[in-house]
Amino acid sequence: MSRPRQIHLAAHFPGVNSTTVWTDPSAGSQIDFASFEHFARTAERGLFDYVFLAEGLRLREHKGRIHELDVLGRPNTLSILAALAAITEHVGLVGTLNTTFNEPYELARQLATLDHLSEGRAGWNAVTSSDAFHGANFRRGGYLDHADRYERAREFAALAKELWDSWPEGGVRADAATGDFLDDGVPARVRHSGPQFDVDALFDVPRSPQGRPVIVQAGDSADGRTFGAEHAEVIFSLHTGFDDARAFYDDVKGRLAGYGREEDSLKILPAATFAIGDTDDDARDRARHIARQQVRPEVALTYVEQVWGRDLSGYDPEGPLPDVEPDTGSETARGWANRHAAVRARIAKLRELSETEGLSIRETVIRLTATPTFVGTPSRIAAEIDRYVQERATDGFTVVGHLTPHGLDEFAERVVPLLQERGSYRRSYEDGATLRDLLGLPAPTAPRGAAVPLTSPALAAR
Repeated sequence: MSRPRQIHLAAHFPGVNSTTVWTDPSAGSQIDFASFEHFARTAERGLFDYVFLAEGLRLREHKGRIHELDVLGRPNTLSILAALAAITEHVGLVGTLNTTFNEPYELARQLATLDHLSEGRAGWNAVTSSDAFHGANFRRGGYLDHADRYERAREFAALAKELWDSWPEGGVRADAATGDFLDDGVPARVRHSGPQFDVDALFDVPRSPQGRPVIVQAGDSADGRTFGAEHAEVIFSLHTGFDDARAFYDDVKGRLAGYGREEDSLKILPAATFAIGDTDDDARDRARHIARQQVRPEVALTYVEQVWGRDLSGYDPEGPLPDVEPDTGSETARGWANRHAAVRARIAKLRELSETEGLSIRETVIRLTATPTFVGTPSRIAAEIDRYVQERATDGFTVVGHLTPHGLDEFAERVVPLLQERGSYRRSYEDGATLRDLLGLPAPTAPRGAAVPLTSPALAAR
């Protein structure tokens, strides 16, 4: 009998997402290091591939006030991961870092440094941003057109890889007898001139233990999927329904051959929320309780106000959806193509859902934003996770708990052992394994003593 496909699990630190319940009496700080430490140690105890930190470059606002999910702030990702590298031994460390408001050379050296400090456990979730809301925090403001964000991201990623690969493996000789520290031609000079960046550099961080950090990506648009197929090694998707997940898996994996890549060179790990109970009924009751914590009345109104683009404070969250038309003028003025039609189509779907099932505003928002991916006993959840992986709908999941920092505890203690019993999840870490090793990714190769040229078809065509 052949060995089952192995499940890959990542752990998403709660804090910058709509699942977090900071009002629960057992919730802790989203910024104290003790919370990050507990979370990372739990992930390592559960033998996860990596912990994953989201990052936002600006606090969200609504009607001139800070959105409540961000009231505790968004600490710097790289600082946290560097600290976690010192108190963990095996689990990978992946951070979200923006390609729009960073520069390739500086970010590449920061990530290479983290890869050295962690002995090969670093990863980079490469994200883009095109709006002036985030851009207002930066010197260039909202300078980047929406259509150009992935052009910049592709060039950014290609240049970062070229910088990392400019140091070959073994290029540092440090031969005390001969006095030779580097091989001849190391590091290779990187000269790049493109639409977004002009760089002439000798990269100042030697090749890291896993060659270069693992690149993670979360884009779902056509451009995002193309970027993922070209550069990503893990995709964090939002496609969690089985048929939807398998369609996304087939689509993105089917693009890999066009970039000379094999299926196993990319792992797809959708976000997965959960509610565990001793019985299925217990789990469903718990899921409802968590959902009502996540979507309190004022949160439900905020959601529909953002869709309708108008003040709806006079509406009862426990009543029907607003019967007024949306205000799309402010977004249309910013140049968002087809904003009016898109909003109307979205509202039509909300109304159809609400009317068909007799849902209030709050219940509708719960259905859309707070329905767990997996609900049931530990054995039921383990069986479903295994089914997704064995039938090639995913390569695993990015587990998202609802509490800081204990949201991962129950999953690690009750579900992971059952996955191990199925033979589809590791029982221990291998000593010295890098993040690439944990994910089963191929090692990157670079010509000895020479920089790797940009290989992006999009760039080569320019």
